[in-house]
Amino acid sequence: MSSGLLYHALGIRGYRLIRTRFEFGAMILVIELPPENRRCSDCGSQNVHSRGTTWRLFRGVPIGKKPVFLELAVPRLFCWSCHAMRQPELRFADPKKRHTRSFARYVLELSQFMTLTDVARHLGISWDTVKEIQRQRLQTRYAKPKLKHLTQLAIDEISIGKGHRYVTVVLDLESGAIVFVGRGKGADSLAPFWKRLRTSRAKIQAVATDLSSAYILAVRENLPEATHVFDRFHVMKLLNEQLSELRRELYHEATTKLEKDVLKGTRWLLLKNPEHLDDTRQEPRRLQEALDLNASLAAAYYLKDDLRQFWQQPNRVAADVFLDRWCARAEATGIRRLQRFAKTLRTHRQGLLDWYLYPISTGPLEGTNTKIRALQRQAYGYRDQTFFQLKLYALHEAKHALVG
Repeated sequence: MSSGLLYHALGIRGYRLIRTRFEFGAMILVIELPPENRRCSDCGSQNVHSRGTTWRLFRGVPIGKKPVFLELAVPRLFCWSCHAMRQPELRFADPKKRHTRSFARYVLELSQFMTLTDVARHLGISWDTVKEIQRQRLQTRYAKPKLKHLTQLAIDEISIGKGHRYVTVVLDLESGAIVFVGRGKGADSLAPFWKRLRTSRAKIQAVATDLSSAYILAVRENLPEATHVFDRFHVMKLLNEQLSELRRELYHEATTKLEKDVLKGTRWLLLKNPEHLDDTRQEPRRLQEALDLNASLAAAYYLKDDLRQFWQQPNRVAADVFLDRWCARAEATGIRRLQRFAKTLRTHRQGLLDWYLYPISTGPLEGTNTKIRALQRQAYGYRDQTFFQLKLYALHEAKHALVG
């Protein structure tokens, strides 16, 4: 193998190939650093004298399916300029690494289309080696996301596994990138983010969160000038929860078997939007039967469907009028759960109407949550929380596909 091929195929430049041998199905290239290329790693002086060598073995980019190793006698150099004993700087590998930089790049390229386990099995290396290569790359690019450019944010907690394990995520709504991941949920998990945000002097225009009092207080204290928008997704989710609890209460109050059977089979139908009901499974008919049997359930369901129109009004004034009328209708039903929900909407009126100033939501975080689940399935979960956090920061550039 010529020096040119050594450079173009394996990324080795400035070294000379001595010989090639084959052992245990692998190709081993014995290389050396020519005397004219030996320099002090500290001062760069060529006035050095070799005093022994240390043999090292590096993993290189495979040729086809055949593993390639580089065997190098690293010289110990005495520098007459700085009067110190040093080893020359390796031009093809990072310090304290047993693989070349070109091999690391090859691993990263494979990682775009394969899981960590698949890459490790394909190259015949350990899972930890693949992980460490990815960690180093992620640490360089995503360790501290820049916050100066942020203008619109979404904040929400995301479940990352069994046992009620949560992380609080802050999303840049313009780029779709996660800019902060805090352990746990609630206002305390955001404390490091507020500190970094103040240092960055970012000018935040709007923030989207759910109706959590902890998030409301945190945004009010740390971003008093930003417009706080209450998320449409969580408002409808909260109403769906009230609708499910109402159905459960009516089921326990039902006196006949027919009423119980009809209510029991409509749990998920009540949560669906009318346009998503499946005619082939007779879902519209089954839902109508349940609504005909119970006036309270029908009132709650139709109010839920009407509330979706709040975000379709022509302007903020019309939305304000619509919200007043909807709350009045909910209170007039006499249903305790709807009355409490109407009171909640009146309390958070300002944040709901601010959607017409900044039509943002935490909806992109739900898509991010789906990506996180796919990420966890590919690796069967992550025990290293620091590595998992770095993977989340790079999630907006990741590609997840079924391989095989």
